[in-house]
Amino acid sequence: MRFTSSVLYLAIAATSPAFAQQAPVTQQAPVVENCVVQYINKVDVPARAEGTLTVLKVDEGLTVAKDQVLAVIDDTAAKINLALKQAEEKEAILNATNEVNLNDAKNSEELAKAEAEAYEELRRERAIPYWELEKKKLEAERALLRIDLAEMQKSIAEVQAFGKRQELALAQYELERRQVLAPWDGFIESRRAQLGEWVQPGTPILTLIQMDKLRVEGDIDALASRKIVKGTKVEVRIFDKDESSSSEQKPIEGTLGYVSMEIDLNRRHRVWVEIENVKDDGVWRYKPGMTADITIP
Repeated sequence: MRFTSSVLYLAIAATSPAFAQQAPVTQQAPVVENCVVQYINKVDVPARAEGTLTVLKVDEGLTVAKDQVLAVIDDTAAKINLALKQAEEKEAILNATNEVNLNDAKNSEELAKAEAEAYEELRRERAIPYWELEKKKLEAERALLRIDLAEMQKSIAEVQAFGKRQELALAQYELERRQVLAPWDGFIESRRAQLGEWVQPGTPILTLIQMDKLRVEGDIDALASRKIVKGTKVEVRIFDKDESSSSEQKPIEGTLGYVSMEIDLNRRHRVWVEIENVKDDGVWRYKPGMTADITIP
């Protein structure tokens, strides 16, 4: 009976608010492990045309802007062809806008028509033979055909001008293909080609990396991360060399930008957080390869 009362007492106490406050249940936040700073964008900028590398405007360690010319492949022939196409387009435009032949045909038609009408009057007075009148009528009809021919020639000239305009655009494109441009703002990590080297389309010229934005990647236990989704608020700490020499910077606040659907052999998900990089005295503070921590509050 004493044992039964003790059990009953414990059961009642366990359901009381006071008991619940004395024995709270805590849940540990999921831990993101194996965190490292990675590039978001890293690309080998290639040549887009064949030829000799005649200009190399940048070197390793420089920061470049989007669409900045990094190198130039021999463009002598492309420039000559562009000048030729510009002249041909100008000639085609002059032909397309030339209405001299059309106006001349219209004037000739009016004259022929007037002569035919005058010859009809003369024929009624029997001053000229019948065949002279028919000849003037045929000349008037021929003048009308000359107008149609002049209008058709003008339309053909307009089509030819359009074709020359496209040829000019193609020549301009061929010239632009010989310029190696930066696809986005970035940092020249390495130079892959040398001045004077013969390159083919696709030959790497420079390696460009993005440094203003980086990505901190890690992995998390699949079971513990069931409620961890894209957009979850996190805090990021980046280490200079190892965990014992952590930067004394404030934690970087961010959100999970990606949670993998795939579970690896260790039953873990891959996640990453995008962070903004900053410069200290002209040097980027965070660099790819640094270790980090991602904390989920």
